[in-house]
Amino acid sequence: MSRPQLPSIYQINSPERIDSPSLIVFQELLDQNLNAMIEMAQQPERLRPHCKTHKMSTIIKNELQRGIRKHKAATFAEAEMLAIAGVEDVFLAYNLIGPAIDRAIAFRKKFPNVRLSVTADDLTQIEALSRAMEAAGTSIDVVLDINPGRDRTGLPLGESAKIAYAKISKAPGLRAAGLHLYDGHLKISNLDERKSAVKNYWQSVSEFRDSLQADGFPVEKVICGGTPTFPAYTEIDDDCIELSPGTCVYHDAGYGENFPDLDMFTPAALVMTRVISRPTANRITFDLGTKAIASDPAMGERAIFPAIPDGVQVLQNEEHLVIETDSAEQWKTGDWTLAIPRHVCPTSVLYPAAIIISKGEQIDEWPIEARDRRLTI
Repeated sequence: MSRPQLPSIYQINSPERIDSPSLIVFQELLDQNLNAMIEMAQQPERLRPHCKTHKMSTIIKNELQRGIRKHKAATFAEAEMLAIAGVEDVFLAYNLIGPAIDRAIAFRKKFPNVRLSVTADDLTQIEALSRAMEAAGTSIDVVLDINPGRDRTGLPLGESAKIAYAKISKAPGLRAAGLHLYDGHLKISNLDERKSAVKNYWQSVSEFRDSLQADGFPVEKVICGGTPTFPAYTEIDDDCIELSPGTCVYHDAGYGENFPDLDMFTPAALVMTRVISRPTANRITFDLGTKAIASDPAMGERAIFPAIPDGVQVLQNEEHLVIETDSAEQWKTGDWTLAIPRHVCPTSVLYPAAIIISKGEQIDEWPIEARDRRLTI
């Protein structure tokens, strides 16, 4: 009996030309995901997608061509990659402390035509940022980070958040530019329940926004959510909302399993891997160690192998992944297959470039420029 084949959407005509492990991006699937993201948002102007999943200027230029002008980053390297790619509105969703403030000044001087905004949630941090910007003779937009219950960063809605926003509004060198609301803790599989949770909390956010504006503090935007809550925010009719999905550009096995409503997206970034050993009768060893695919999911759950549906991942270390399967005899050393990462964001950063496949053919390699913490600044 022959072993199961990969789905036809993952056709590669000349696999022998590709070393392993390698990150493979399927052009048509990527384009479908981008189109689906825009269709869900209803118009590209509502989007501020997060680039942390792919970290590639080529994809950013693709999004710019589709009318997506505002973008989100997590690191200065990502912010710089966005600016170099032609983005003129960059949101760095990170609180600046220590030398990062100097990098912000360098960024403002290097890209004077780029509108840069950052987050803040601490009065001392706000004061330090203000002093530095004023001394440098420049300015920066600051978005107040709200804590919606994730308890990672941000301030809860209420008096402390209002005091912080007023502080930003009045501080020299700073411009209060709105609110940031990342609700990554809402990992609710059922779409209706997820939407209900988002809409209930949004009522409090909108009331807080209105109270700020009533006190004379304009709130230009509220940057909302990630990929799981993206469908919920698309249904809220409020001109302040900027939609901020990220993972859906590539999609992955984790999102596919946990959020079945996101079935308009298809995993577009996979890892090519080969059999390097057959140590026992029922084991296959692949060159897919923790240095080749994200290891933050639990052991045994870090990848999906479409061609080995009964496989059990029993061992993984830096350079090896071992699968036990009753069909092990169907695999020989040198055979290749594809693995779908359960978490694609920290997988893509493991590679200097992605190999691009279109209609089965290798057509290009796209550098993953922002995988480094520093480009020039």
